[in-house]
Order: sequence, then C-alpha cells, then structure tokens
Amino acid sequence: MDILYLLIPLSAVLVLAIVAIFGWAVHSGQFDDLESEGERALQAQDEPEELDRGQGQNGG
Repeated sequence: MDILYLLIPLSAVLVLAIVAIFGWAVHSGQFDDLESEGERALQAQDEPEELDRGQGQNGG
C-alpha cells in the first residue's frame, strides 16, 4: 500500500511530461503538413537507388 505514495505522483509527473512534449510538438509545427509527406512516400522515383552490397566484387 505504501508503494502507491510513490507510484501516483510518479504517474502524474509522467502524464505531465507526455502532455508537455505533445504540446511542444504541436506548437513547433510538427503536425502542420501531414498530407504532403504521405504523397511523397507514394510518388514513383525516376531512378531507383541502387545499393551496392559488394556482390560481384572480390569473388563476392
């Protein structure tokens, strides 16, 4: 039962920290333009990036 004297204030501080971080994110404009990032991910690239993972080099 004594642990509640620690856990209740600790959870209240955690909730306040989460609300403060969310408020900072909203105030700094993190959620202003959600549509263009989703569209950018779906757009086809002209040339796909080729990753050289060492195949064909040094007998690879």
